[in-house]
Amino acid sequence: MSLLAPSPADAARRDGLRRMRLLALSLLVLAAVVFLATLRLPHDGVWGYVNTGAEAAMVGALADWFAVTALFRHPLGIPVPHTAIIPKRKNEIGRNLQDFVTENFLTEEIARERLAAARVGERVGRWLSVPGHRRRVMTEAVRVGRAGLHRLSDEEVRSLVEDFLVPRLVREPAAPIAGALLADVVADRTHHGLVDLALLELHSWLEANPGTYAAVLGDRAPWWSPPWVDERVIGWSYQQVLAWVKDIADDPLHPARTALDDLLRRLATDLQEDPEVMARAEGLKERLLSHPQVPETALGLWRSFRAALTTAMDDDDSYLHRRGDELLEHLGRHLVEDDVWRGRLEARLGEVVSFAVNTYGSELAEVISVTVDRWDGKEAAERIELHVGRDLQFIRINGTVVGALAGLVIHGVAQLLTG
Repeated sequence: MSLLAPSPADAARRDGLRRMRLLALSLLVLAAVVFLATLRLPHDGVWGYVNTGAEAAMVGALADWFAVTALFRHPLGIPVPHTAIIPKRKNEIGRNLQDFVTENFLTEEIARERLAAARVGERVGRWLSVPGHRRRVMTEAVRVGRAGLHRLSDEEVRSLVEDFLVPRLVREPAAPIAGALLADVVADRTHHGLVDLALLELHSWLEANPGTYAAVLGDRAPWWSPPWVDERVIGWSYQQVLAWVKDIADDPLHPARTALDDLLRRLATDLQEDPEVMARAEGLKERLLSHPQVPETALGLWRSFRAALTTAMDDDDSYLHRRGDELLEHLGRHLVEDDVWRGRLEARLGEVVSFAVNTYGSELAEVISVTVDRWDGKEAAERIELHVGRDLQFIRINGTVVGALAGLVIHGVAQLLTG
């Protein structure tokens, strides 16, 4: 089976090659006819120039025909040395071409230079500024996302959770990772925002539900205490709790906050260093993950997520589409107007291109030599000639013309020297 399948453009290339060959051959035949026609005419005048020019034109045409033909086959089928160069040395040519591409194209400097000249960030930004282009991006993203969602079946999700995720999470020690993460959170005070939110919600709930608070404490009151005492105690404690929560929320340096931070720091340290705490954390993790309901819960969450996402994808007016369009518009505007954004994007792209070229450049270029090695020599020569042979015929044409001019000059010099 041929590794070089013909393309639809080959017919046009073949016609162009045939026409140029015919033109070059016609010039050779014309030179031969002129040479023969003027061979017996007096050579001491104009006919001498014409005959000599025609003779030199034939020599030039034949020499260049031989040179061009020798690239692809043996001229006239005669195995002259150093002919049929491409069929014989295609592998070496492929390796040389690979080295040429690697050294002159697949380099970090050239890749970065071409990327900078392309102004990818600005062009992407202007492209995204057109609503139709943003819709096209969303349409393609939705199409790919929908295909991915539909190809992933419930059984595959269940198998992924049961056979891969849960066993891997059970085996993987979680206590040191959780401790390190908690330590970073406390050190960066990342949890303070969550604490503020919890305090605000707790204060709001207490203000809105004094009856619920009283009912909870009333159920815990001793049976022998008078009701009026319970009411006074509950009312006083309610006001104290409400004020205490507000004080904590308003004071970033409140002792309760400090105590919470100390507790979290100690827990983070114990999760990383205390064998007993680590063992208890791992045991809790294993009991949770080993529960039979975990795969069912994961599958239920996946089904809900898939249904919600599919519904949003199918509705062009959904929040998903609107938000996606807003984000793309925002990105495009910043890439056009904000030099910092554009510079960051192009810098990251430059790093990606440099990494790809430095890491995989030689392997990419190796495709050239590997592919050429697989080609049949004769067929490769025919295909290459089909692509470049038309232009090579100009060598034959130029050889004919230059040969004729050289013959005229040589004959003129000879006339001067012998005259």
